[in-house]
Amino acid sequence: MEDYRSLADRIAADISAGRLKPGQRLPPQRQFARRRGIAASTAGRVYGELVRRGLVVGEVGRGTFVRAFPVPSGRALAEPATRAPVDLEVDHPSVPGQSELLAAGIEPLLRPDVLEEATRTAPAAGTPAAREAAAGLLATAGWRPARDRLLFAGNARQAIAGALATLVRPGGRVGVERLTYPPVKEVAARLAIVLVPLATDEQGLRPDALAAAHRSSPLSAVYVQPTLHNPTSVTTGQERRRRLAATAHALKLPVIEDRVWSFLCGAEDGVPLAAYAPERTYVVDGLSKRVAPGLTVGFLVVPEGRGEDAARALRSGGWTAGRFALEAAVRWMEDGIVTRLVEAKRADAAARQRLVAEHLHGLAVRADPRACFAWWRLPRPWRAERFAAAAAERGIAVTPGPAFAAAGRAAEGAAADCVRLGLASVPLPELARALRTLAGVARTGP
Repeated sequence: MEDYRSLADRIAADISAGRLKPGQRLPPQRQFARRRGIAASTAGRVYGELVRRGLVVGEVGRGTFVRAFPVPSGRALAEPATRAPVDLEVDHPSVPGQSELLAAGIEPLLRPDVLEEATRTAPAAGTPAAREAAAGLLATAGWRPARDRLLFAGNARQAIAGALATLVRPGGRVGVERLTYPPVKEVAARLAIVLVPLATDEQGLRPDALAAAHRSSPLSAVYVQPTLHNPTSVTTGQERRRRLAATAHALKLPVIEDRVWSFLCGAEDGVPLAAYAPERTYVVDGLSKRVAPGLTVGFLVVPEGRGEDAARALRSGGWTAGRFALEAAVRWMEDGIVTRLVEAKRADAAARQRLVAEHLHGLAVRADPRACFAWWRLPRPWRAERFAAAAAERGIAVTPGPAFAAAGRAAEGAAADCVRLGLASVPLPELARALRTLAGVARTGP
């Protein structure tokens, strides 16, 4: 069997000769192992050797890329780089004093008599206290969810999975914006659901595109993010929402409305789709962004008469909320802790967007002043993957735009020269330095 160092030498020669270019993604290690007829562990050693020599860089969840600027001879890296120090991929808002607030909220749960009850199982419908608290939290202009239509999942992603499992059989088609939330693609793949990319404009999803796709081959549902769309931060206006709801009603098409980022808009968001089409809209929301990702709850508001079907889907997928998380969430909501965190995170998001406006001034960046992320169309000749590799070379992780492409050439082409910047998870001074660095990379060119 060929020694792993010999395999690494051959890849190094391809890099040196230009057959593998800077920013190019290497095949996944398991795929590389199958092609070469070697063990997966050997493939891991090959890639590790290439990292050690400074020829490639590894990014968790994204892959291994040829370095934009190989490390000079004699300066090989001691260890593989599995995550850039400044992570602008994850996007979990956090504010000073958050842990102290959350700890105070769950302290009563730690009494032995209370803890015994809080560690029991909970049904998908939660508890009366949870339904009352969640209905108040989710209420917005012109809409308040009925308590008997509320279900609880482990997080918003699981609520999406529950809604899709309720509405779509394997092989079914679901319309999505051509750029969409990446975990939706993962969930759809696991449920054997086909995602159909739909055209968008400056107002978000186009009703005519939805109708045309359904006429071409019937859809089972449509998933949409009308408020602070991830990654573009577009918020759909009220007239467009009315038209989308009317189109869905005419087509008798269920709608999954993802409102995870709507808390950053508050009353400015306006009336949700669920208010215009309550008989067919499934609303998804959660506490991951409002509170913290580690101990959280997802919400699923269902149309009248669909509660048992959705609850069954949540149970069968193992997606229901844990009782302790549910009890903690109730206390955080009732005590006003969630409201205080939301207010602080709105101010924090605004501060981060001011840094984007300052340090990426003059570049083609799209960002809502209320959002925790920014969508950046890179200057030519940059492409997303190559720019991500160059950023990783400088210790900064960004998400290449194609990660958000639903499917098809049109969606991928719309994102090929874009990256998304997650702004929420690094300290402000560190974010400012990272943005200055990225601006310099973009203006210098590959």
